[in-house]
Amino acid sequence: MGEFKPLLPFGEQTVIESCVKNLCAAGIAEIIVVVGHRADDVRKELTNFEVAFAINPDPKSAMSASIAVGVKEVSTDAKAVLITLVDHPAVPASIITQLTNQWRRGGARLIQPEYEGHGGHPVLIDLSYRAALMNLDPRRGLRSLFDTKRPEVRRVIVDSPYVARDMDTWEDYLRLHQDVFGRLPNEA
Repeated sequence: MGEFKPLLPFGEQTVIESCVKNLCAAGIAEIIVVVGHRADDVRKELTNFEVAFAINPDPKSAMSASIAVGVKEVSTDAKAVLITLVDHPAVPASIITQLTNQWRRGGARLIQPEYEGHGGHPVLIDLSYRAALMNLDPRRGLRSLFDTKRPEVRRVIVDSPYVARDMDTWEDYLRLHQDVFGRLPNEA
């Protein structure tokens, strides 16, 4: 993308603030932000939030390394983890709540939101898979876990397209901002 995604403007806040606010609004008890590149800037941006930080010493590593670093910091009494990507800042708290409620009802240990046939994020993973999360295939990441445990995956149909929209390019970011806020970033 050429820009540092977490600190891009997203409405009246930054992308990372939007992600954390949505998790807080959904009642997520423990939020761990994995940082690497520009860790101090991200920490500074989140000083008003009760979050913990985990450091990925190699920010250029595969996402599986960041997942392992984050999961390592999750408290031992936690029963499940939501893995949320910073490039999904528009996922509303209601969708996060829908996923956690689905897990609480039981019967599924791997939960993924789905919009119009497309899987998305965040994903909810029962921590009976803690060891697997700590040892994901670096080339395939979460997909390797979900593929090998396919019978245990529950896809939850949601009414938000934002679970399947990320910001891989500058154009993706601008389009997402326009769709969510009806304007481009920094437009009055």
